[in-house]
Formats: sequence, structure tokens, C-alpha cells
Amino acid sequence: MKIGGFQKQSLIDYPKKISSIIFTIGCNFRCPYCHNSNLLYAEKIKNEIPEKEVLHYLRDNKKFLDGVVITGGEPTLHSDLPEFIAKVKSFGYSVKLDTNGTNPEMLRKLIDNNLLDFIAMDIKAPLEFQKYNKATGGMITEKLFENVKKSVHIIINSGVDYEFRTTLVPTILAKKDVVKICSFIKNANLFCLQKFNPENALNKEFRKLRPFEENEITFLIAECRHYIRNIIYR
Repeated sequence: MKIGGFQKQSLIDYPKKISSIIFTIGCNFRCPYCHNSNLLYAEKIKNEIPEKEVLHYLRDNKKFLDGVVITGGEPTLHSDLPEFIAKVKSFGYSVKLDTNGTNPEMLRKLIDNNLLDFIAMDIKAPLEFQKYNKATGGMITEKLFENVKKSVHIIINSGVDYEFRTTLVPTILAKKDVVKICSFIKNANLFCLQKFNPENALNKEFRKLRPFEENEITFLIAECRHYIRNIIYR
């Protein structure tokens, strides 16, 4: 597993669990508002973290931790992801996967082999090709677009605990776009509206943008609750 970052302890990234966070290298999107842009390009990573080092820490610190979050980048790009998660779970951890949903085959494999305890999938924009393409930095293809929709259905019907997430980025999303996303994932377990943080955005122009105002968030939550009961903002 190609690991570009490792946070030993977090209280907020895995619901109701103290977790470690593993950041994988590489992503097939170039979202202009991405805050983990240092992980996008494998050739630019000079200090890759050895897998053994991470596994040794997890093995030796189980009494201080409940779970492990695997995020990125995009973890499902790595063919050895199932083997890596199996090693993590052998220590007795619950595993949460963060994904953009572009690899439904890998997602199904992980679910079928009982390797996941929680899935968080980012939905970047309404499920309309042009809007999704803009949100992903022009990286979407027809195949990837269909894969995203497949992954939504796989997750909803998986029996695994999950959440869908959308980052509220001005110029990428209008308020009506967020409501459209909710209509597509109607009756989902949980929908998380994420605050846009402009500080380290991949595209420098996005660092100048002002996040949605609190009154706009309140309006969105009320509108989205026509489709999904459980909505949070963080």
C-alpha cells in the first residue's frame, strides 16, 4: 500500500470511535477545492510511509484505538487494498473507508469480504455529467460517471453503515444543486454537508472564495430534509 500520510489519533474522523487515519497516495480526480492536494501526484511524494511502520503502530496501540480510517487520495485505486485492510482487521480494528465512488468493483469486493465497517462516499455535485465534470477538475469520463452512480446503489444496499458527503463549494454548487443530490440519494442513512475550507485549495482561485453563510446552511438543511431525515453539518 502506498501511504503518503498517517495521523496516529483522531476523535472526529470515525463516528463514535477513536481512530488512526491512513492517507493513500494518488487520486483520479483533480477537484479544484481539494484540501489534500499533496497526495494527488505519486511522483511528488518524497517521504512515502512504509506499510510495515503503520501496521506495527496499529498492532502495538490497539488499547488506545477503536478504528482505522483509510482515506486519500482515493484508496480504491490500490489493488492491494483488500489485503491491507485484512491485515488491519486482524488486529481487531473497525475500518472506515473514504471514497469518491469511482471503483464500484473494488467497493463490492471489500463489502462481500466483510472488510468494511463504515463507508463515507463523497458526492461532488448533482448526478449530471457536466456539473460533475466541473466539480472534479475535468477528470470525469462517462465510465467513471456511471461508476459513481453504481457505487451509491451498492453502498445503500450493502448492509454496512455509511454516510454520503458533499462539500459546499461556492461556484461549484448552487443551493438547488445540493437539493438535487439529496433527491438522488433519497432516504439515505445519513447525509453530511461539509464546510468548504479555502485555505489549501488545489486551485489558487478557490482560496479566495467565501464559504456558504450560516443562514444558507440552515435553509439547505431544511430543504434537504424533504428527502433525507438524518442530515448533519460539519
